[in-house]
Amino acid sequence: MRSGQVVLDVEGLRMSYGTNEVLRDVNLQVRQGEVLCLLGPNGAGKTTALEILEGFRTRSAGRVEVLGADPAHGDERWRARVGVVLQSWRDHGNWRVRELLAQLGAYYTCYSTEEIERPWDIGELIAAVGLTAQAEHRVRTLSGGQRRRLDVAVGIVGRPELLFLDEPTAGLDPVARREFHDLVDQLAGEQHTTILLTTHDLHEAQKLADRIVILTGGRIVADGTARELAQRIAGEDEVRWSQGGERFVKSTPESTRFVHELFQRHGEAIADLEVRRASLEDTYLSLVRTTAAEPAEAAR
Repeated sequence: MRSGQVVLDVEGLRMSYGTNEVLRDVNLQVRQGEVLCLLGPNGAGKTTALEILEGFRTRSAGRVEVLGADPAHGDERWRARVGVVLQSWRDHGNWRVRELLAQLGAYYTCYSTEEIERPWDIGELIAAVGLTAQAEHRVRTLSGGQRRRLDVAVGIVGRPELLFLDEPTAGLDPVARREFHDLVDQLAGEQHTTILLTTHDLHEAQKLADRIVILTGGRIVADGTARELAQRIAGEDEVRWSQGGERFVKSTPESTRFVHELFQRHGEAIADLEVRRASLEDTYLSLVRTTAAEPAEAAR
C-alpha cells in the first residue's frame, strides 16, 4: 500500500433517489499511488459512488474532494487530471486505433504542467497497452480484450493522476482478463497512477488492490488489505491432519505457529496436513449476509 498524499477524500457521502437511499454515510480516503478496489454485489452502490467522484452525478449530501476540488464543480483543467474507463462506451468503429488516440490526445496538449507532460506519446501509449500490432486496425475489428485495452488507452491518454475503472473486466474471457490485470499492475507500478476500480469479482480485487473497501447496502462495511479483512472478520484458519489413523481438525488464528508446534510434538506421525486460511471470500460472504439480514432484524 502506498503512503502518499491524499488525492481523494470523502466524508458523509449520501445519495438518494426519492425515498431510496443508494449511498449512506460513506467515508473514504485514497492516497497517491494507491490501487483501491470497491468490492460489492450488484446494486451495492459502486457505480453511483464512482459517478459522483468523477463529477458525472450530483450527490445528495456529504463532502467530496478529488485532487483538491469538488468534482461537482470541476473545471476542464481538473478533468484533464482524471481518467475514466466506463463499463462500456461506443465510438465510431471506422476509426483506426492510432488515429483515435491521436485525436483525443490533442485535446490535452494545453494542460501540460512542469510535473506532467500531457498527452502521452501515442506510440508509447499504444505499446504500453499492448496494441502495437493493432495500431493501424479499425476499432470495429478488435477483439473484446483488445477493445478493453483501447478503453484504457483512451482513459489514460492525458496521463491522468487518478484513474477510475468501472467493472473493467466484465465480459472478458480468462486470457483477456489476465492480460488486463497485467496492464493495471503496470499502470500502478511503472506509471505510479492512483487507481480506483469497482468489481464484484473477489479474485480480481485480491489480485489487483493494495486495499479493498467492501460496499454493500449502500454503505462501507469493511476496509483493509485482503489479508487484513480475512483475519479481522472471517475468523480463524483451519488446520486438518491425520495421526494414528484418525482425522483431526483445529481452528486457530495462528495456523503457522500451530503447525510448527504440531510437528515439534509429533513429527513423522503427522500425515495429510492441510491448512485452509481464512479467505477474502469468507469475509465477503459473511458481510453480505449480515448486511442483508439487518433490515429483517430491524423490523422485528
